[in-house]
Amino acid sequence: MEIKVKHSDTYFLPEQITAENNLRAWQINQEFIRKVDTTEYPCVGAKAAFNTKQYRLGVYDRMGVEESTAALARDLKLYIEDSLGTDCNYMSMIAVFEDKVDSEIDFEKKLWEQLQQLHDADVDAEWDPSVSSDPSDPNFSFSFNGYAFFVVGLHPQASRRARRFGFTAMAFNLHKQFEVLRDSGVYEKMKQTIRTRENNYDGGINPMLKDHGQGLEAPQYSGREVDESWKCPFLSKNRSMSELAALANPHI
Repeated sequence: MEIKVKHSDTYFLPEQITAENNLRAWQINQEFIRKVDTTEYPCVGAKAAFNTKQYRLGVYDRMGVEESTAALARDLKLYIEDSLGTDCNYMSMIAVFEDKVDSEIDFEKKLWEQLQQLHDADVDAEWDPSVSSDPSDPNFSFSFNGYAFFVVGLHPQASRRARRFGFTAMAFNLHKQFEVLRDSGVYEKMKQTIRTRENNYDGGINPMLKDHGQGLEAPQYSGREVDESWKCPFLSKNRSMSELAALANPHI
């Protein structure tokens, strides 16, 4: 049963997205529907979320500014509450920004700036203990409000067709949903289906995709192909404290 969330001027349930209610949100939503609803679109999880209206849309100003970060932080808490109150295992929150990006590198820079600011604002919550806070650790996942997320970047300059979108966006997906799918035996079959469909859609499987714990997750967020020399610019509070302790006492 779907729970009702308190009002937000930037966070929309599908049934709230009308041209009369918010024209900008309606235009963005229509673009998403056109993309995801095509027969060949590879992500069956996203298709399930849109077909069942189990997604949330957030609309913000530019990435990395104080107002956007505050609104996104508030709305992610609504999404967590909303998602955990349903039986849906495919619910995403899609955060869309007003930024115009020049390249994949430009988008990647802005994505990590936004995630860093979101983390810095998350002062009252611990990092999800089920994942690492170190981006160089294969068990890393971004954490907010005590919950781990997998983040998918979308923007007009994406080289991968599946990641290419008319607006600059980040889709937040609770890691908990993947664990439920894995425990139920659905995850592996769904993963293989998506990769087969992506091979047909994009001419090949995304070389950056790795299973959690078997490769780095952080490079997958922006969608840009990188090599082993890539360094994630994100620094968690947890990681920085341990690094400071190591510097103060090199024998630790």
